[in-house]
Amino acid sequence: MKNLPNRRQSRRELVVDNYHGTQVADPYRWLEDDTAPEVQQWMKEQNSDFETYVSNQPMREEFKSRLTSLWHYAKASPPHYFAGYYYTWRNSGLQNQHVLYRSPNLEDMGEVVLDPNTLSEDGTVAVIARSVSPGGNYFAYSLSTSGSDWQEIKLLDLNTKKDCADHLKHAKFTSITWLPDESGFFYTRYPDPKTSTVLAAQARNSMVCLHLLGQDQSMDTVIHKDDDNPDWDFHVYSDEDKNWLFLGVGAGTTLRRNKLFYKPMADLSSPWLPIAPEFVEGGYSVVGVVDGTAYIYTQNEAPFGKVVSMKLSNNGATDLKTVIPNGTEMLEYPTLANNQLVCMFLNHAIHRVSIYDLCGSYVKDINLPSLGDVSAIAAKNSRDECFIQFSSFLFPATVLRYDFATGEMSTWFAPEIDFPLHEYETVQEFCTSKDGTQVPLFITHKKGLVKDGTNPTHLYGYGGFSISMTPGFSVSNLVWLEKGGIYVQACLRGGLEYGEAWHRAGMLESKQNVFDDFIAAGEYLIKEKYTSQKQLSIRGGSNGGLLTGACLTQRPDLFGAVVVQVPVLDMLRYHLFTAGRYWTGEYGCADNAEEFEFLYKYSPLHNVKMNTVYPPTLIMTADTDDRVVPGQARKFAATLYAADAGDNPIYIRIEKSAGHGGGMPVSKIIEGSADLYTFLMANTAAGK
Repeated sequence: MKNLPNRRQSRRELVVDNYHGTQVADPYRWLEDDTAPEVQQWMKEQNSDFETYVSNQPMREEFKSRLTSLWHYAKASPPHYFAGYYYTWRNSGLQNQHVLYRSPNLEDMGEVVLDPNTLSEDGTVAVIARSVSPGGNYFAYSLSTSGSDWQEIKLLDLNTKKDCADHLKHAKFTSITWLPDESGFFYTRYPDPKTSTVLAAQARNSMVCLHLLGQDQSMDTVIHKDDDNPDWDFHVYSDEDKNWLFLGVGAGTTLRRNKLFYKPMADLSSPWLPIAPEFVEGGYSVVGVVDGTAYIYTQNEAPFGKVVSMKLSNNGATDLKTVIPNGTEMLEYPTLANNQLVCMFLNHAIHRVSIYDLCGSYVKDINLPSLGDVSAIAAKNSRDECFIQFSSFLFPATVLRYDFATGEMSTWFAPEIDFPLHEYETVQEFCTSKDGTQVPLFITHKKGLVKDGTNPTHLYGYGGFSISMTPGFSVSNLVWLEKGGIYVQACLRGGLEYGEAWHRAGMLESKQNVFDDFIAAGEYLIKEKYTSQKQLSIRGGSNGGLLTGACLTQRPDLFGAVVVQVPVLDMLRYHLFTAGRYWTGEYGCADNAEEFEFLYKYSPLHNVKMNTVYPPTLIMTADTDDRVVPGQARKFAATLYAADAGDNPIYIRIEKSAGHGGGMPVSKIIEGSADLYTFLMANTAAGK
């Protein structure tokens, strides 16, 4: 093997596990230990190697400068109305975190409520959960540090603009739900992890607690827990009028499978009343309550989603009716507004929005600016307006206001970005997967593109957990397009673009379909002369990192460059860390003999082949990612280094003081994006 600077050979240990009679070696098990000095030194050396490589690429500073320029435009979230004020998160352009403003009207920005940028010097403290009290006197919010899923909850007095003494710890994946009289709120927490490190601490024994303002957390009342089922998770929420408290019980992140209970807010000591007393496939989630009737979204016996209603009383839920039946397009979560249901539907992964009355009769469509993505709808049933956040690949996130009284749509906020978006276009095409399935592709490029097989093309995918790949806007992609690149987003099985059947066709023993879809997309782009093998790159993160890791090991000959971000790669051990056990319904678990067979067959870590020439590969992770722990990426990098027989650049980049991606400061996003596109352009633009 050539003595390349990015081929530091890692120490191997004799570690072998027996899975149902199959001996599986794990020589880099030691790289799972985040706190070990040897692992810390390993990460330092790997980052040094990558920094040496990328700093010698002339495009790096150009990309960083251009990304900084492109990112410098004003942004705003849809406004939410509470107690006489509109609350909006805004960013002047390059602020690391969005700032919360409030105003009594829609004409001006108003006053600053909370600026998270003041909470840390490097912008790595982010607001996750947030909730204004019913009377508008308090703002409860949770903070994540360095991208961690663990959160601390604090309380702001909105009259004095000063923090209260309340400080709650050990929350994770929590909502914040107020009592009607503002005397306290409900939240979800876990037991104190004691001496466990952030990356080692597993979230088990979920508890719903009631915190009363001014009291120490140790005095909080446990409203619900279940010691017999430590892996179940619980969260509560209420209707808009604070008449009812709902309890959702989950057992994983797959199939939206849950139980659902409720009780009257006026009698919190009463028992939970069932809406769905057993785990429901497709889940039950309350959209809202009007005059004692709960409107509930579910995919139970409705693969494309439906809305049902039930009458609530202190004695139980009755009179189950279908309001909006299962159709032929995916109905995503509806919103209650102006005593009507505002519903988003997916048509070939493109959103449309329709209004229905509470009896389920169609009222009208809300016309959107173009084909694209609706990422948020903000509304209250008590008000005659709703706000829609809309974007597409070539349409920055814009907030629209729909007036129910007049039926008119207006633009409340439209960003101005320094990029000639009108010179580019997006087309939708379909490729044929290995089994004949038609897979949608969104292809964005400059108008007048010549399909001569010489265009650097970047293919992105995810394919899992019922997440649909809709055409949203990304600043980072613009630098790629500006350099003559093509950006392609594939809608793979495993998502929800075509309902639950599409999801199930990409999970468990059918997971290989997802990889086949992505490989077919790459082959299609080459066959149609959009690009060539040398100029085709792929990228995916989290479950998408599993996707690109699997495609790298299965078809190393197909791609000119591969990016594997915050990835799930060790399919035999992923469930042993932090939140991993929640994903076994999606992936399967190696503890089960049948599931071990298909996991082992595609697990990227276990399918790296010795003496194989792998394409240029960049593995990107973060040192404090406590959702997909970075040990998987480290082990994969060490395995690739040992197996690769070529001289292509293969590196791992480990972001410091960052997590799985949520709440990451803009400065880190820009640096990471600049490094990513520098790597891709350096390895796929040759011959253009």
